[in-house]
Amino acid sequence: MVVAVRAVSGVTLVSRLGGLARDVLVSRLFGDTALGSAFAAGFAIPNLFRRLFGEGALSAAFIPEYTDSGRAGRDESDRLASLTVWTLGVGTGLLTAVAEVALLLLAWLLPPDEARLTSIRLIMVMLPFMPFICVTAILGGMLQVHGRFAAAASGPLVLNGFIIAVGLWHVVRGERGSEGVAYALGLATTLSGLTQAAAFAWLLRRKVSWRSDWGAIRPRARRMWTRLVPVLIGLGALQINTLMDQVIAMWPIWFGPTILGVAYPLDERSNILIAAAQRLYQFPLGVFGIAVATAVFPMLARDAGDTDRFGSTLRRGVRLSFFIGFPAGAGLMLVGHDLVATLFSSGPGAGGEAREAGTGFSASGVGRTAAVVMGFAPAIWAYSVNHVLARAFYARGDTRTPMRVSLAMVALNLVLNITLIWPLREAGLAWSTSLCAMIQCAILAVMCRRRLGTEPLDAASWPGLLKTVGGTAVMAAAVWTLLQLMPEARTWADQALRVAIGTGVGIAAFTAWSAAMRSHEFRWLIGRRTDA
Repeated sequence: MVVAVRAVSGVTLVSRLGGLARDVLVSRLFGDTALGSAFAAGFAIPNLFRRLFGEGALSAAFIPEYTDSGRAGRDESDRLASLTVWTLGVGTGLLTAVAEVALLLLAWLLPPDEARLTSIRLIMVMLPFMPFICVTAILGGMLQVHGRFAAAASGPLVLNGFIIAVGLWHVVRGERGSEGVAYALGLATTLSGLTQAAAFAWLLRRKVSWRSDWGAIRPRARRMWTRLVPVLIGLGALQINTLMDQVIAMWPIWFGPTILGVAYPLDERSNILIAAAQRLYQFPLGVFGIAVATAVFPMLARDAGDTDRFGSTLRRGVRLSFFIGFPAGAGLMLVGHDLVATLFSSGPGAGGEAREAGTGFSASGVGRTAAVVMGFAPAIWAYSVNHVLARAFYARGDTRTPMRVSLAMVALNLVLNITLIWPLREAGLAWSTSLCAMIQCAILAVMCRRRLGTEPLDAASWPGLLKTVGGTAVMAAAVWTLLQLMPEARTWADQALRVAIGTGVGIAAFTAWSAAMRSHEFRWLIGRRTDA
């Protein structure tokens, strides 16, 4: 498991750094403006499908069937792969065509408003990314089953590379903050999806022979598609909640500054601020949390019939997720404000309430984004553990339990969203997402014991978790003390220095604690064998 986690984490680290560079570039191109919010909304739709399919749901339904079909022989697995890719490509292609027509009619029927029309047009440009990334997700699942974890995690590298290349081209030409730049970036997003699908198909050329005789495999395929919808809902709760945040944040652009005659608590800048904050909490989640879940799932599927091995694999996945996610969340809370200012603005006092496009975030935008980060960060561990727990149910063929829990959390998140935005503005959306993720984690853990007969944490697990909590407390105390002693940041370089020193001290303190306490999770990650 750890070897696979390292492989996925290594590639994902590079891709997430690229994603961070991509979002920094976008913030420099558009600033915290209405155009920046419109681009973030347009990008959110294809990005939602990338996370839903590429980071779990589709692969979670496909991998167990593909793994099992491989035991019956390569012919059967090749037929299943071929039928799945063909069905998915045609189905999502037709869905995209219908959505494009609906958006075109919407743009024609709604009252003319430039910000709203720009947002709709950007969604239309980037929506064709969906069928390409869905096919890429299936191909990536095949690569995982064949042991190519690093290759399967490399797709976002292509996405980021396309957007960064196009964005830098416009920066060099001095073209910032225009609709033309936004459309060019949207087209780059779509072309990156086509490139990913082609690259993954080429990597599988010796592992899969594409077939057109599907008759014998149809019952297995129907079973897989029947499981897909519950899996989508079960694994997609966080992504559905994130999309809900986008809709609520885009209300001022799509529907106006009031709701039922009352002034709306968010404004046209809210969506780009939320998008920037989401990138920061999703960085450790993607690099480590999703990596653990991706690596553990094929092993859970393999061990589904062996209760002892299944439980051991699940507990190691949960412990690794908590070991990485808990200190990551605490660290992000401590350096969040300085990190937002370093990445998305030109330094302290750079601008007042708003700045024109192409100049980065304003001072007020930095403060509001940092408040959103503070709301998302405490639940990084829960986002990660939820992915592992949900996959335990899928490995045993239970897709309905995670779905029911997720539906309840989506409903709760909506209630909390529309309640908390009034006192907390954008940060209310973040706190709602965090609270729902932690509640979902607790419920899934209980259901895992009751429905699967497996303890996600046994008596041997608790000392490890307590060591992780103790190490996080030591790390937080060291970083907080250091930041208090450092002088107030007066320039962009001062803020960057605070981030660098705070992060370095935090990593050193947590690593030293883990080594001194002989933490099993730490020893797993560095390659030391242990039976715990």
